[in-house]
Amino acid sequence: MTDMILIEKIRELLVNRKPEIIDNSESRYVHSSVLIPLFRKDGQYNVVFTKRTSRVEHHKGQISFPGGAVDREDGSLEETAYREAYEEIGLLKKDVEMLGRIDDELAVVSSFIIHPFVGIVPWPYDFKISAQEVESLIFIPLYVFMDKTAGYKKDFVVADGFPYHGTNYHYDGHIIWGATARIMENFISIIEEKIMLA
Repeated sequence: MTDMILIEKIRELLVNRKPEIIDNSESRYVHSSVLIPLFRKDGQYNVVFTKRTSRVEHHKGQISFPGGAVDREDGSLEETAYREAYEEIGLLKKDVEMLGRIDDELAVVSSFIIHPFVGIVPWPYDFKISAQEVESLIFIPLYVFMDKTAGYKKDFVVADGFPYHGTNYHYDGHIIWGATARIMENFISIIEEKIMLA
């Protein structure tokens, strides 16, 4: 399967399914958007994650996607994802090939509804990280999330000093857990049955 066919299949899947929306009619939660940036390197797809600094307000030191709260000036949830990706990792909107949106996820501790978007980005890329928000970038092969024998664990883990029961992924000394892990698990569940990675 060529890269173009694979990407078009993912785009078709996301465009033709309605994402599950979390009700916020009582305004209990803050809306936020994240970008799941994918890139192809050495014959395989990878995901860009950020390791957050200890200076951010929420989820200090955790591994996450570029993203954040919706601003009044943002024209849409998708625009929030673009803006945050630019502010945090220097990713320009024109360099993102947006494939679509997946289901909302709830970050209970911080009271965020997260709206995840999936996009393809060029590689190599001159990322420029925000020293205030991002300690480093982490690149993880997509197969780690698709192969249950690779990094997937659905059990108890102590991550960043917190005990956590639920899906978590381990790769090269990093632990992806919480809402970020649940978002990746959901994304994989959407695409893995119909798509084999090229």
